[in-house]
Amino acid sequence: MIGEIPEKTLKSMFENIPIEFSIVDENDEVIAWNKHETRIFKRPLGVIGKSVQKCHPKHSLNKVETILDEMKANKRKKARFWIDLKLDGFEEKQKILIEYYALHDEEGKYLGCIEVSQNITEIRQLDGEKRLLN
Repeated sequence: MIGEIPEKTLKSMFENIPIEFSIVDENDEVIAWNKHETRIFKRPLGVIGKSVQKCHPKHSLNKVETILDEMKANKRKKARFWIDLKLDGFEEKQKILIEYYALHDEEGKYLGCIEVSQNITEIRQLDGEKRLLN
């Protein structure tokens, strides 16, 4: 990264970007997330410091563990999938994009994983162009 971002700017950025994320450390423990009040996938505060495996339904747990194991072994940098999900405030199911990204330090040591989720329903409907300030 080039430059330094003040902590208060980082906090504001993380709450205002149009994605939600959760961060898991190298021991698979949840250490942080953003957009607490408006999350697609709600997390109780008690999850901080707990195993990420406790945050996923049983039917997907083995897949999550495989992804994390492959990231730790440096066999995978990311995983991307999408689901249709009924969300509060919407009549129709919404298309949710979920991506996992491995986090490594400059020497390549595994630091953890960031899970990024976004409702892409509206984005998928974009057509043509819309220029800045139009």
